[in-house]
Amino acid sequence: MNSLALTAGAYALIPATAIAAGAALAAFQPPGPFVRSATQHFAAGVVFAAVAGELLPDIMHRGSPGGVFVGFALGTALMLAVKWFSERREAGRPGAGGLIATVGIDLFIDGIVIGIGFAAGSRQGVLLTVALTIEVLFLGLSAASALTRAGASRARVIGVPASLGLLLAIGAVAGAGLLGSLTGAVMEAVLSFGLAALLYLVTEELLIEAHEEPQSPFIAAMFFAGFLLLCMVEMLA
Repeated sequence: MNSLALTAGAYALIPATAIAAGAALAAFQPPGPFVRSATQHFAAGVVFAAVAGELLPDIMHRGSPGGVFVGFALGTALMLAVKWFSERREAGRPGAGGLIATVGIDLFIDGIVIGIGFAAGSRQGVLLTVALTIEVLFLGLSAASALTRAGASRARVIGVPASLGLLLAIGAVAGAGLLGSLTGAVMEAVLSFGLAALLYLVTEELLIEAHEEPQSPFIAAMFFAGFLLLCMVEMLA
């Protein structure tokens, strides 16, 4: 295992810890609708800023339209397939199982995205780790809430999401280890794959779930606060 993969795996333990924290929070003191929606908007803004400020400029600078098309199309297709699988599984087998399986897939993909970020450069990897740490906190909350509704014990409510967090580290090591030596159009395709996955995360997961709760100007402003915060971090880093 090369040093890049080890670095990506070590950083991926940060969001993995956030998953466990989110599960523990849901098990002992779940946040109310207002706090949950506001923080989801904030997380969406942070992830979108990472896309706009780091991944997209790097992709445009490399200038390989063919690689961009292939990678973006594959990333979009995979995320839509995950959504289809989740909906089919939940429809056929009501309960927490479908959501837990989907969370596991999402976490592995998020880990790969972190690995892709480190393959592109340490700056991109660190900023993507920061952005995804906030996002996966809510995956932990969602998984723990589903397990609670299914009647699972508190130990299981916390332990299952925390265990799934290991998929983040596995994905990050695999992404950085396998993709770190890529160049040219292939690397462009890989970065575009990560771009599509993150855009899907913002538009089809975080914001859709956030808008299930009553909205207010303050909650909407949290998206822009998250975006601005990561922009400031990028400029000062």
